[in-house]
Amino acid sequence: METNVAVIIAIAIGSLIGLWIIFYFIPLGLWFSALLSGVRINLLQLVLMRWRKIPPAIIVNNLIAATKAGLKLQRNDLEAHFLAGGRVKAVVNALISADKANIPLDFKTATAIDLAGRDVLEAVQMSVKPKVINTPPVAAVAKDGIQLITKARVTLRANIKQLVGGAGEETILARVGEGIVTSIGSATNHKQVLENPDSISKVVLSKGLDSGTAYEILSIDIADIDVGKNIGAMLQIDQANADKNIAQAKAEERRAMAVAAEQEMKAKAQEARANVIQAEAEIPKAISEALKNGNLGIMDYYRMENIKADTSMRENISKPIASKKDKGKDELSK
Repeated sequence: METNVAVIIAIAIGSLIGLWIIFYFIPLGLWFSALLSGVRINLLQLVLMRWRKIPPAIIVNNLIAATKAGLKLQRNDLEAHFLAGGRVKAVVNALISADKANIPLDFKTATAIDLAGRDVLEAVQMSVKPKVINTPPVAAVAKDGIQLITKARVTLRANIKQLVGGAGEETILARVGEGIVTSIGSATNHKQVLENPDSISKVVLSKGLDSGTAYEILSIDIADIDVGKNIGAMLQIDQANADKNIAQAKAEERRAMAVAAEQEMKAKAQEARANVIQAEAEIPKAISEALKNGNLGIMDYYRMENIKADTSMRENISKPIASKKDKGKDELSK
């Protein structure tokens, strides 16, 4: 009796496992749902999807959604996109949204956008509802030297045709920042920019900054402008300090050269005095030799001594007179 019960239990478990395997590889419920939704698909094709490692539910459910939305999609196309690593549900939802919004988007373009790594559904949504991005603070200097710090809001709409290979938001922000710097830099006075901030938007928009990008720029609105530093004055101060340092260096160089020249002249004067003293020391010897050799007579020697004494007396007499004249000049000047 116990053996029969065990056999019955084993048969029941085996039957359940067999039914699970059958329904796993032959999804009758999924096939029946597709049939009721108007999607014609062979039951054998569902079995083969299992063998190809493709979840039948993903393919069938998206085919049902597309058929109910009035789109004609092929099962093979969805399977190929899934095997390529694409997101089948995102592509089908994007196609349905684009069809409802009257946006031209075919299956090939949608799968290419998805495989390129972009969110095709978000791109369709951005085509319907544009996106607003804020630029970081952009600092620029007008011609009068005043720095202006500007923030802008850029309204973008996705360009479906340029999503594959088109530049992203970072490129848009960089180009807008460059346009703002160019616009402010060409302004004669910073007050003109403060009075007419829309002039920046007009100049930037006229440059066609959205060319080659995945977006279309609808508008550029200046959100805030702050007055920064007086860059022109700071540059002038820096230049003046640099000129002053150069002038001081040149003056120090001239002073050093003058001191060196003075020292050189003093050295030459000392050398000349030394030569004179040496020469004067040789005079008595020369006189003595001249007397011995008979080239100088005794009377000539006395006359020379008298001339020296007379010259010394005249110098002593003239010194008090010169000092009195100097005192008189000082008194007159006072």
